[in-house]
Amino acid sequence: MISPIWSFSTEEGQLFEPVMFVLLRSIRETGRLTAAASASDISYRHAWNLLNKWSDFFGLPLVVRRKGQGTTLSPLGEKLVWSHERVQARLGPQIDSMASELNMQMQQLLEGTHQVLRMQASHGFAVALLPKFQARFELNLQYSSPEEALISLNRGESDVAGFHLPTDPLFAHRVLEHYRDLLPPDKIRVIRFITRRQGLMIRSESKTGITGLPDLMHSGHRFINRERRSDTRALFNMLLERESISGQQINGFDSEEFTHSAVAAYVAAGMADAGFGVEAAARQFDLDFVPLTTEYYLLLCHRDRLGNDNLKQFLQLIRSDDFVAEVNKLPGYFPDLCGEVFTLAELLESYSKTKSAKYLTDSEV
Repeated sequence: MISPIWSFSTEEGQLFEPVMFVLLRSIRETGRLTAAASASDISYRHAWNLLNKWSDFFGLPLVVRRKGQGTTLSPLGEKLVWSHERVQARLGPQIDSMASELNMQMQQLLEGTHQVLRMQASHGFAVALLPKFQARFELNLQYSSPEEALISLNRGESDVAGFHLPTDPLFAHRVLEHYRDLLPPDKIRVIRFITRRQGLMIRSESKTGITGLPDLMHSGHRFINRERRSDTRALFNMLLERESISGQQINGFDSEEFTHSAVAAYVAAGMADAGFGVEAAARQFDLDFVPLTTEYYLLLCHRDRLGNDNLKQFLQLIRSDDFVAEVNKLPGYFPDLCGEVFTLAELLESYSKTKSAKYLTDSEV
């Protein structure tokens, strides 16, 4: 496992140990230094020594102790924890891609060259489950934008590409028109994967003031957007257009983060009042969620690759009960004919038989 690590250092070269982030996060969650020290796998005494050492370094306390009320983070401690969360959320997908590539290279060196499923897809919670099942098939998973994934697929540089398609038929038509040159219907096959909810991620104290997109207009609410090349950004723009809202009417529309989790971490840290993304990211950071739409997360492959053993193993995996069970644990994610193969024409025909409201509760429709 490869994880991003960042640290502070003094002029004398003393490093702010990575265990400090674990300790501070545990204090925030438990309110007890003894429990936090145990979770960090260090002694109570060592925990206090670290807190004192780095409080001296910053010139401000990292925690606040109140008799009978336990230990809480100071404003500086909170800021450090949320900064760390944002680094993890922003860099995690890139680190995972590097780890996947390194793992593939090592396996080929150790066991000889063999068939590896090459997959490019945007980062998502269901896709991120796949490496956990690599005992069943060899996977080289690279995170990229849907456009980059489709280009790679058409060049023969990958076997599977991730692709988002809104469940709203009008939105879906616009997306397909945008990618028309990268979707040759005679060559491409669609692998159904999951359906997921997208909406506004907000802190609990903002939920009375933000109940939908109009509440973002000409208000003091601060918004954090996804980066311009992402399909989630395109989906958000279409939702705004449907409600006749201009991005320039939203405070923070041009501020960007690169993943759903990074948007959620940004909001949870108090740097914005709302962001747009998947429900699973909102719940990951204990945020409230206002559902606005649903979309298919599809996987595309070339028709002539369906007979390859690595693709057969992959389809068998995502159809399996244990993989579907893991997807069902993700808030706002729904296995949707997982592993079934369609033509583009058959997928479009299915729009007349499926309503996106199927994936919203009665109170959300």
